[in-house]
Amino acid sequence: MAKVKTTFFCQNCGAQSAKWIGKCPSCQQWNTYAEEVVEAPSHKTNRQTGKTRTSKPRLIAEIQYKEEKRFDSGSLELNRVLGGGIVPGALILVGGEPGIGKSTLMLQLALNIKSKRTLYISGEESEIQIKMRAERLGLLHSECYILTETQTQNIFHHIHELQPAILVIDSIQTLTTQHIESSAGSVSQIRECASEFQKYAKESGTSVFLIGHITKEGSLAGPKLLEHMVDTVLQFEGDHNHIYRILRSNKNRFGSTSEIAIFEMQSTGLREVSNPSEILLSSRDEPLSGISVSATIEGIRPILIESQALISTAAYGTPQRSSTGFDARRLNMLLAVLEKRCGFRLSTKDVFLNITGGIRVDDPAIDLGVICAILSSNEDIAIEDKTCFAAEVGLTGEIRPVTKIEQRISEAEKLGFTDIFISKYNLKSTDTSQFNIKVHTVTKVEQVFSILFG
Repeated sequence: MAKVKTTFFCQNCGAQSAKWIGKCPSCQQWNTYAEEVVEAPSHKTNRQTGKTRTSKPRLIAEIQYKEEKRFDSGSLELNRVLGGGIVPGALILVGGEPGIGKSTLMLQLALNIKSKRTLYISGEESEIQIKMRAERLGLLHSECYILTETQTQNIFHHIHELQPAILVIDSIQTLTTQHIESSAGSVSQIRECASEFQKYAKESGTSVFLIGHITKEGSLAGPKLLEHMVDTVLQFEGDHNHIYRILRSNKNRFGSTSEIAIFEMQSTGLREVSNPSEILLSSRDEPLSGISVSATIEGIRPILIESQALISTAAYGTPQRSSTGFDARRLNMLLAVLEKRCGFRLSTKDVFLNITGGIRVDDPAIDLGVICAILSSNEDIAIEDKTCFAAEVGLTGEIRPVTKIEQRISEAEKLGFTDIFISKYNLKSTDTSQFNIKVHTVTKVEQVFSILFG
């Protein structure tokens, strides 16, 4: 019998060390090293997960390129995030907080695909629990097989018998392999199990979905190597106090990483939201100050979002600066521009900013909308509810142009807005005469203030 050795692994980044050390030299985190049992190298030659194949070097000019054939996932929103559909042989990692709906999303995927044989492997729930969820979803008539197993060698035995086109693993942290003697969920087990499924996916052309847990810091549990091994990383986000969930692509070798999909959590499962602008905009009976609407772009999809600001006199000495869904450092920069360039005295006031709908926006095109919401709350004058904004604000107070302005204007017009403020410099590449909405072109923040508030 070969000698079993132990090695220390960083539980945050997966770095390896022969002895315990306090601070990880790779990720600079303290007290993250844990001892794990690994096998002797001589045992690693018996691993078989699929068919073996050999390759030889070829000239790049001789390689024939053909577009990847994708197949429908049964969900238009999921297809958009994946880049147009599921690519055969792709390894996809889906992460999210506990109870956010990862298992429901993947079970709906497995049950919605009618023409492909799918295998849903669960290491956390029993067959009865999965059957109860499927009955609640109302999707029982499907060629979907359920397997409750945590040993990868047994899983591959059943896979070779069924030959499914899609595999769903719920979750990768519960699986173990005989080649590693450490416990389930350890760095070495996660890495080895993911490596086995990666090899099988590439050799057999089977699409594999791995559900992964996240840590308390919000990152995917296990080593960062896991994210490098997979082809696509999908992050399932949302607030437990809201019914809407956002599926965001953080990495995609087969498509854009800027796409998002929005779902509504219902008693019958996750419902696709085809027009997210309608759910992100609040319905009000009367105009209120501190509210503005901006046109942003997520991937190729224009979305109108609402910014809410509250400005009040600082009652506890140091003014507070708080933002939800918007970069706090950028908020401080915009406040400095208003203070220095435009003469608004906000240094002694508390500033609170919120992006409605529970989403986070990094698009600089909402700068003008954020500033107008702040000024509206400061002056206590409401902005017309049919007015929106799409422009970036520079450090000198100028209104800068943004990309894809025609899509933003078209989305605002489609939702019934009558006025939109954009940068004057966008007119060089945009014909505004094709739109029925009134387009205001401005170059300075002072111009916007005079038009809105007189």
